[in-house]
Amino acid sequence: MVQVGFKSDRGLKRKNNEDSCFVIPEDKIYIVADGVGGNNSGEVASRSAVSFVADYVKRNPVKQAKGRDEIKNYFVQCIQEANSLICNLSRQSSEDSGMATTLVLAYVTRRKAYVVNIGDSRAYLLRNGDLTQITEDHTYVNTLIKSGALTEEAARTHDKRHIITRALGGDETAEPDIFEVKLMKDDILLLCTDGLHGEVEDSRIQEILSSGLQMSELCNQLITRANRSGGNDNITVVCVKM
Repeated sequence: MVQVGFKSDRGLKRKNNEDSCFVIPEDKIYIVADGVGGNNSGEVASRSAVSFVADYVKRNPVKQAKGRDEIKNYFVQCIQEANSLICNLSRQSSEDSGMATTLVLAYVTRRKAYVVNIGDSRAYLLRNGDLTQITEDHTYVNTLIKSGALTEEAARTHDKRHIITRALGGDETAEPDIFEVKLMKDDILLLCTDGLHGEVEDSRIQEILSSGLQMSELCNQLITRANRSGGNDNITVVCVKM
């Protein structure tokens, strides 16, 4: 029996919450998004993307996709259509021009998870007390880290750390990463926006996830910790225990 908790918080510094999340228990699909844009357009982007994906899954049941390749193609198509929606919305309103959103999604099936990611929202796996980052950030600073020009420690305070290189709405063609992860009993999947991982070090996230609390309380603890660390951004988390 899968246990799920989720929570979104405005944080301490932002006027609006531009994060969105959605849980589809019957399909074991979990979604987190972090909007980008002026005025309220970031909120529009993240909410529209999450709503579109939820509707897409309802119209096109994911269980009809059989095998690794069909499942991956299913989510590539879903992301491409969500991207087209955000691009169209951006063109229709001058207030929403240039809006975009990150998105990270997990689909759990038969002791396996397919994790879909575009942007810098993350998926983590906790197993036997060890925390592993599943996704790779699509950010300017991560490009520097991979090239050896910047350390991970320096990246945490870099003035361009929030610049993302891929997003829904960022280009006419979306390029998601898709990861296939084997799951074991008691594994915990964490999906989160950078309001968590940008404020709280992985070691502290690992400690909280290993505390044995219920999933809803884990979400509360993670958000409390992010706010204690500054609360500079919106914070959204989804915790799923196998």
